[in-house]
Amino acid sequence: MEVKVAKHAGVCYGVERALELAEEAAESGTRVRTLGPLIHNPQAVLALREKGVEVAGCLDEVADGTLVIRSHGVDPATIEAACQKGLDVIDATCPFVSKAHEAARELKSGGYSVLIVGEADHPEVEGICAHAGGEAIVVQDPGELPEELPDTKVGVVVQTTQSAERLEAIVHAILPRVAELRVFNTICSATALRQRSAAELASVVDVMIVVGGHNSGNTTRLAEICASVNPHTYHVETAEELDSSWFSGADLVGVTAGASTPDVQMAGVIAAIENLG
Repeated sequence: MEVKVAKHAGVCYGVERALELAEEAAESGTRVRTLGPLIHNPQAVLALREKGVEVAGCLDEVADGTLVIRSHGVDPATIEAACQKGLDVIDATCPFVSKAHEAARELKSGGYSVLIVGEADHPEVEGICAHAGGEAIVVQDPGELPEELPDTKVGVVVQTTQSAERLEAIVHAILPRVAELRVFNTICSATALRQRSAAELASVVDVMIVVGGHNSGNTTRLAEICASVNPHTYHVETAEELDSSWFSGADLVGVTAGASTPDVQMAGVIAAIENLG
């Protein structure tokens, strides 16, 4: 049984940067906490905890020391409040997420009603919404669009891990309904590359394995995209979740990983699959 890895897979620059910032802070000797999980990968978050980086559920839980802002970003008021508390704030927001924040602010200041393509309860989307003044509409597909849009002047910004196909479908649904539409395609280039190469690989293998946190939006979307072209697609966090029955009769297995999946995690799953063969 041969294992083939997608051309673009695994941890991206934004996640790598966030992990490095948190680890450097831990080495300083001060108490370090992240505001929520730094990234959506339970194994990576556990590894950080073992290095002294704790997770705080909210700002009230942090009285002193260093606070690391998660890669998904936050409401700007949260950073201001943390600074007022005298905390040493390290902003590990992914640069692509920061661009989405800038786009939301620009649309709001330009008088547009802001619409975000993304998951309403995702921390990244909550942060983008805050930068849009807290009044944005959030949808994941055209069917979620309100019957009446609030204004004839609408601006669109996208959660960085969404797919281009989803953005395109929503834009096409909005276009006939408004007098002016401005769209910022803030999908992360690393996300787009991973989605494209994963779909290409999934179309030619017998079984496709997607590695990454079950709570990771970008990894979940990779699994959805792969499953749309290969029904024998499975999303796992670790090698322990693999089921040997998935590979019965398989000659070629494809593997990809989300942008929040460290290389060591993907390597562990690949080694386990190879041992099955």
